[in-house]
Amino acid sequence: MGQKTLNVILLKHTPHPEEVVATAAKLCYTKSNINDLKVKIELKDQDEFIRKLISSGHMSPIEHASFTFAIEGISRACSHQLVRHRLASYSQQSQRYVSNKQKTEDIFDFIIPPSIVGDDEAKAIFIDFMKTAQQTYDSITERLNRNGLTGEAANQDARFVLPNAAETKIMVTMNARELLHFFLQRCCNRAQWEIQAVAIEMLRLVKAVSPTIFSLAGPGCLIGPCPEGDFSCGNIKEVRKKYAILL
Repeated sequence: MGQKTLNVILLKHTPHPEEVVATAAKLCYTKSNINDLKVKIELKDQDEFIRKLISSGHMSPIEHASFTFAIEGISRACSHQLVRHRLASYSQQSQRYVSNKQKTEDIFDFIIPPSIVGDDEAKAIFIDFMKTAQQTYDSITERLNRNGLTGEAANQDARFVLPNAAETKIMVTMNARELLHFFLQRCCNRAQWEIQAVAIEMLRLVKAVSPTIFSLAGPGCLIGPCPEGDFSCGNIKEVRKKYAILL
């Protein structure tokens, strides 16, 4: 137990997502029956059509492709930001049903910000606090047990002393349209470092299976001026270079 690292897995996605999106879009404008339309789309590369679809702003067909991720090694602080994206489905590890009580001298899993990792004294203070939080959690749990509260009844109250740094695991399902919005917001340099790292890993994974839909995905400044206005980081060239290398 102790410091954890980020792990993002693409568990499942809509099979042939770009064919599905193309079918949904062309269905709106054709007299063809479904079977004929399906065959025509399967026989022809849909890259150019998908690009035109997105550039025209016809985004509703993009919603028919969905992607499910398993994410671990993130803090509760990060998951609180993640679930603000409302057009998604989430299943998160419960601090009520999963006890954080550890064996002797073990600590619950937690995340340390890079700024603290790079400062030996700050890191030592941080870890010492994690140990104190663990000791407090254990002490409260034991007292609640003696008072007759056990299992989740004790966990749900003892968890109040756990910090935002506590590690969590979460499953996320988003459709492609919401993912494009998520990447626009969370791949930005102004996004908090942890959720930015999650977004970049998710973008890597979906680009591998749906390169055309996500060809222009990322922060807004990749394809135009920075949408942050006066709050811009001022590093458009560096950001574009970064994503060209990363993706």
